[in-house]
Parts: sequence; structure tokens; C-alpha cells
Amino acid sequence: MIHFNFIEIFMSSIAIMDVGEGEEIAATLMSGHLAGTGCYKFLAKKKKDGSYDWVHFVQRDSGIKENVYTGTVKSEEQLKLVIEIMNKNLARIFGSPAEMKPGSPSFYHPGGGELKPGEA
Repeated sequence: MIHFNFIEIFMSSIAIMDVGEGEEIAATLMSGHLAGTGCYKFLAKKKKDGSYDWVHFVQRDSGIKENVYTGTVKSEEQLKLVIEIMNKNLARIFGSPAEMKPGSPSFYHPGGGELKPGEA
């Protein structure tokens, strides 16, 4: 069974997901820009125990992140299923431009400032 949580808060500078030692980024997906809405994003990390934590949200043009869903799945197959479900719902509501595809999100140090490739 796949469980998820819905967090109704408005964030602009709060970390959406922390990646700790021994964990790795498993997925970074983004939709195309949707006028009046912003961009949907999906991030996932593989944890030391082999399970995956994920987060899905909309980032408004102002940078605020809203409608944050989080969850944990036990396998890569379940992670793919979550992504498929999210994409089907986005396409049903907004059309094909809303489908999330591999993207390049920005990463930041806990205290602020963008994390450059190779930095830890």
C-alpha cells in the first residue's frame, strides 16, 4: 500500500526535502510552465534502507511552494507508480504540458545560497 501526506502550507524558503549522508537523489521531475499556476515538481530520494521518500508540489511564479504532498514507498516500482498517478492527474486537469519530465531543480545549503555541483 502507498501512503502519502498532504501539507497545506505556503513556503518559499523552507527546504522541501533534505538528502542526508548515505542517501541519494532518485528522481527530479518538473512540468512545463502552466500560465496562472506555475510549475509542478516531484523530488524523490533513496534512503539507506532501500525505501524512497518523495515530495510533490506546485511552485508558483512568485517562488512560493503550495499543495505539498509527501510519502514513502518501499521500492522503485512503487515510486514509478506514484509518478504515473501524479502525471495522469496533472494531464487530466491541465493537458499534456503538465506532464512532469526529468528536470534540473536548484539545490541550496541549509543556511541559504545555492549548492554548486560537487559540493556537499
